[in-house]
Amino acid sequence: MKILSSLQTRFLVMVFVLLVLLVGSILLMIEKREVKAIFEKQIEKGVLIAKYIKQLNIESFSAFNEQGVTEDIEKQIDLQLIYIVFYDRFNRHFASTQFIKNFEDIYMSSNLPANVTPQSYNTERQRLMDKETKQILNILEVEIPVHYKGAELRWGSIKIGLSLEEALEEIRKTRQALLLIGLAGLIVGLIGAIFLARHITGPIKKLVDGTVTISRGDFSQTIDIHSRDEIGELAKSFNQMSQDLQISRRQAEETHQKLIEAEKLASIGRMAAGIAHEIRNPLTAIKLNIQKVFTNKGLGDIEQSYLKISQEGIRQIEIFIKELLSFTRVTELNIDQFSMEMILDESIKMVSDSMELKKIRVIRNYEKELPQVRVDADKMRQVFINLLDNANDAVSEGGIIGVGIFHVKDRSCQTVKVEISDNGCGIPEKDWDTVFEPYFTTKSSGFGLGLANARKIVERHKGMIHVKKKSGDGTIFEVLIPCEEEK
Repeated sequence: MKILSSLQTRFLVMVFVLLVLLVGSILLMIEKREVKAIFEKQIEKGVLIAKYIKQLNIESFSAFNEQGVTEDIEKQIDLQLIYIVFYDRFNRHFASTQFIKNFEDIYMSSNLPANVTPQSYNTERQRLMDKETKQILNILEVEIPVHYKGAELRWGSIKIGLSLEEALEEIRKTRQALLLIGLAGLIVGLIGAIFLARHITGPIKKLVDGTVTISRGDFSQTIDIHSRDEIGELAKSFNQMSQDLQISRRQAEETHQKLIEAEKLASIGRMAAGIAHEIRNPLTAIKLNIQKVFTNKGLGDIEQSYLKISQEGIRQIEIFIKELLSFTRVTELNIDQFSMEMILDESIKMVSDSMELKKIRVIRNYEKELPQVRVDADKMRQVFINLLDNANDAVSEGGIIGVGIFHVKDRSCQTVKVEISDNGCGIPEKDWDTVFEPYFTTKSSGFGLGLANARKIVERHKGMIHVKKKSGDGTIFEVLIPCEEEK
C-alpha cells in the first residue's frame, strides 16, 4: 500500500493503463484492416482463378461434355486449389473434382441466385476435414456465374475452394508483427513515462525532503532546482522562504540575546543602586576621616604610607561605583551633526599625556571629504577614549597606535568607519566576542565595564563595534556609525 501511495507509482500505473488502452485500440483497428485486406486479396485471387478455369472449360461446358470438364479440372487441383465444381443453369451438379464428392452438402448445391451479372460472385468460408490425412482444411469458397458468348442468362456457375492456410499464416505474422510493435511502443512509452515521472516527482521529492528538514529546525536547507517551469518557481519560493525563516530565526535569537542582556543590565542596575546606597555614605565618612588624620603633623612616614594606600583603595572603589552607575544608567542622547575627525582628535588630546609618558606614536589616516554624522559627541568621545586607553595599556614603550576614518558605501546604507589599532600584545581570537561582556577583562586591574559601556553607546547610535583580524601583532577595533550625506 505504501508503494501504491507513491505519486510516481500512481503516475506510472495510470500511464501504463492509458498506453495499454491506446496501443491496444490502435493495434485492434490496424489488425482488422489488415485481416480485411488479406481476405479481400484472397477473394480477388479466387475470382481470377475461377474465371481462368471457366475460360479453359467454356467450350466443353457449353457442349455438355461432362467427362472433358471433369478431366480438365482434375488437372488444375494443387495445394492451393482444393476443389472445383460446375453447376448447370438450374443449379444442379454438372461436374466436380474427386475430393469434394465426399462432401455432398457442398458440391450438390449452388449459392448463386438465378439472376446475376457476369461480374457477380459469392464467397463463403468452409472448414473441412480431409478423411485421408485427418487434417482440418480452412477453405475460401468462391462461386461465379458462367455466361456464354454474351448471353444475358447464365448457363451455369463454377465454384472453387481455395486453401486459406497461406492467408491465415500471413494474418498470424501480421498479428505477431503488430504485437511486437505494440510491445515496443509500450516499452518505449513506459521508459518515457519513467523519465517524465522522475522529472516531475524528483523535484517534488526534493521539496518534500526540504520541508521535512525545515520542520526539524534546519532553516539552512535549500532546493537545488533550476528549471523554468512551475516546479522551478516553487523551488525558488521555497528557497526564499528558507532564507526568510533563517533571517527570522537569527533576528529572534538576537532579540532573545538582547532581552537577556537587558535583564542582565537590569540586575546590574539594581545591584549598582544597592552598592551605591550601602557603600557611598560610609565610604565618604572614611575618606574624610583619613584626610583629617593625614593632616596630623605628628604622623611618621610609615603611618603616612599606610594612609596613602587606604586613600588609593578608596579612590579605586569610587571609580568602580562611577563606572558601574555609568554603565547601568540610561541617559538621553544629545544628537547633533558632528565631524568624526573632530571627535576623534579631541579624544586623542585627552589621553595624549599618558601616551607621551610611554613615547607612543599616533598615526592618523583620515579619508578626505568625510560626511558628518548625527551622534552624541560626548558619548562617542567616551567610546574612543576607552579604546585609546586600552591600546595605550596594550603597547609597550615606543609603540604605535593607528587611527583611521573611512567612508563606507553599500546598497543598504552609508557608514563612517573608525579603526583604532595598536601593535601591542593583542587579544586572543576566542575572546573577540566576550571582551564586550560586562566584567570581562584581560588586564590585571580594571572592572571590565569599559568595552561593555562602549558597545552600549555605539548600539544606541544604531552602529556596530567589533574586533577585526589584524596582520601581525596587536589588535584592531572597528566602529561603524550610520551617516547621512550632506544635501
